[in-house]
Amino acid sequence: MPTSSHTTQPASRPNSKGGRKPAALLIDDLNRRLRRAHIANAILAIVLAIALVAVVALAFKQSNGQSEPTATQTTQADRAARHQQNDPMAVGDIDAPVTIVEWIDLRCPFCAAYANQTLPTILQNYVDTGKVRYEFHDVAFFGDQSVDAAVAARAAGEQGRYVEYLEALYAAAPESGHPDMPRDHLIAFAQTAKVPDMDRFTADLNRADLRQAVQQSTTDAQQQGIDGVPGFLIGDKSVSGAQPVAAFSKIIDQQLQAAGH
Repeated sequence: MPTSSHTTQPASRPNSKGGRKPAALLIDDLNRRLRRAHIANAILAIVLAIALVAVVALAFKQSNGQSEPTATQTTQADRAARHQQNDPMAVGDIDAPVTIVEWIDLRCPFCAAYANQTLPTILQNYVDTGKVRYEFHDVAFFGDQSVDAAVAARAAGEQGRYVEYLEALYAAAPESGHPDMPRDHLIAFAQTAKVPDMDRFTADLNRADLRQAVQQSTTDAQQQGIDGVPGFLIGDKSVSGAQPVAAFSKIIDQQLQAAGH
């Protein structure tokens, strides 16, 4: 005999006459939920894939140096450099991607060591290949004879022999101490450097404007915080002392990479 209690029995019981229909509905509902979950997961996967592609693209861009300073941005060396066409105290392409500024005192033994041991390789590997612009900035930290020597180098530079004069002077430098620079030595260095007009060179040793230029260059260097020689700016990297070739090459290569080269 039917009782009134059948409505309280679980609709999913298999021995219930009307239980199959509610079970089918539950299965349909579950299927709909699963389909919605699959769709949501698919959308999430697409979003994550797009984000991953963006991250990879950014990493690739950075690895290629594209996030570094562009050609329109300037480095510390660029700001310190003269950037003058036909500058007798500079070598290399004025538009080279990296600029090196060196502060020198011609009576400095460490400047001589760098010039004799390291600079020739830097010039050959980077300046001659168009990668680096190299500027010399003279200072007179060791007295009046430092001024005299710098004036003599500038006088040689007036005739296109600045670097050659430095080479002659530094080749004669002692391993330590600050060498004397009497007038006859300065003239002898000019002869070694093959300065073409020696009469003009000798007269230029007395030029007040060259002397003032050396003094101004010294003041400018001190205002920029240069208190020792040799001192360098290589792009945005400051370097002190006569470091070996490998140390300079590493820094130059890093600055070239930062400049996109």
